[in-house]
Amino acid sequence: MSRILDLIPSPTPLREQCLVYDLKTRLDWGEPALTIIDVRDRNQFRTSHILGAVPMPIDQLVERARASLEFNRDIYIYGETDEESAIAAAKLRAAGYINVSQIRGGLPAWKAVGYPIEAIPFASNLYL
Repeated sequence: MSRILDLIPSPTPLREQCLVYDLKTRLDWGEPALTIIDVRDRNQFRTSHILGAVPMPIDQLVERARASLEFNRDIYIYGETDEESAIAAAKLRAAGYINVSQIRGGLPAWKAVGYPIEAIPFASNLYL
């Protein structure tokens, strides 16, 4: 029986930093028990973001996370730069979140390999 279980692939365990491939593998695995957080400003988020990401600007991150996420939730986080992502991840860890992973390369790395993104149209663009 254990030999059969050894043949079944499993996603990469959550680490403090991950590559976009790690997140994509986890999403493809079908484990929706995770949250992807975009800490960039709202205009950047509207322009494009990782499919399924939620906006939590870095200045509101901890209070919004506390209002909506359990402390043991698996969280993948990205910002404008890896430095911003690292700061955001450190804030969440300091607030008590256990499973936080910084997506190295963020949105540019995600786009570079052709993974799905989405955008929210600005209201002013709807009438052009």
